[in-house]
Amino acid sequence: MIIIMERNATKVQIQRVIDFLKDNDFQVRRNVGEIHTVIDAIGDKTTITPGRLAAFEGVKEVKVIREPFRLASRDRNPEDTVIEFKNGVKIGGNNKPVFMVGPCSVEADYDGLLEIATAAKEMGCEFLRGGAFKPRTSPYDFQGYGEKALQFMKRASEATGLLTVSEVMDASDLPMMLDYIDVLQIGARNVQNFKLLHAVGKCNKPVILKRGLASTIREFLLAAEHIMYNGNMQVILCERGIRSFDNAFTRNVMDIASIPVIKKYSHLPIIIDPSHGTGQRYLIEPLAKAGLVVGANGVMMEIHNDPENALSDGKQSLPLPMFKEVMTRINKFTNNLRYEEQCLSANVK
Repeated sequence: MIIIMERNATKVQIQRVIDFLKDNDFQVRRNVGEIHTVIDAIGDKTTITPGRLAAFEGVKEVKVIREPFRLASRDRNPEDTVIEFKNGVKIGGNNKPVFMVGPCSVEADYDGLLEIATAAKEMGCEFLRGGAFKPRTSPYDFQGYGEKALQFMKRASEATGLLTVSEVMDASDLPMMLDYIDVLQIGARNVQNFKLLHAVGKCNKPVILKRGLASTIREFLLAAEHIMYNGNMQVILCERGIRSFDNAFTRNVMDIASIPVIKKYSHLPIIIDPSHGTGQRYLIEPLAKAGLVVGANGVMMEIHNDPENALSDGKQSLPLPMFKEVMTRINKFTNNLRYEEQCLSANVK
């Protein structure tokens, strides 16, 4: 840490900070400038938070050199984390991007869900995503079918071989969900529900963590840190757009830049969700491609066999014929992108 003292800080105030740091086993070096005294401190930052130092009289600013998300940091693990599933599917590193597709909400129509899952399998997707418990802004909106929906997901998975993804909203639902779901999802509204983060951290299941509506990248990675700190290292980050002042044409602002930024500072895999990121089906394909170009390890998108009658998010769901056309182009795009990357890598070597 670097502690910058006020220009009028007294010798007593400066010495109090230095003594406090030394008492907590920090190595300290004082640099006296023309205007400010700057204190360099090296030690275990779990024993002293920047906030504690900032509370000392005479301290102007405390700067942290090392990011607070230790387990999620690339400093801790320079190599990309790769998460492998029971059927051999891998997420992360140089593995090919994965695709997680399905309806926003699983509805009371198993045949419709099976039609969706069959189309996903046909187009080379690896995961079936669907909501059983839906956090909705209005209490009058459809809230999901709960365990019945999870049972449908399990049946569709057994019929197609797809892995399943569904959102958990409450820690009390975890024991039941673990019997049905391959990947737990923490939604944007729960990114700072620390009790829930701790609960999934104690599960031996991969977790997709979606970025919060107004989360900074640092807050997003610290949410992942809560899961990892509790023992679960199988975290997949998901960029799904952030709230902005302009929502005239899109639901959120798709922060494409967050993907390479996160990959620079963290070893965790990250996917992109252009369905929620934009709320517009015509933007799913270009934003999915953009995410893949900048390094996303996968794409999540919403599809439906009858979007006009969907119980939630029909506007942003791809009808199955359109989905097949979009996936055909994305698959071709992905193959070309990977070929170009391989050529670049070969030339560098």
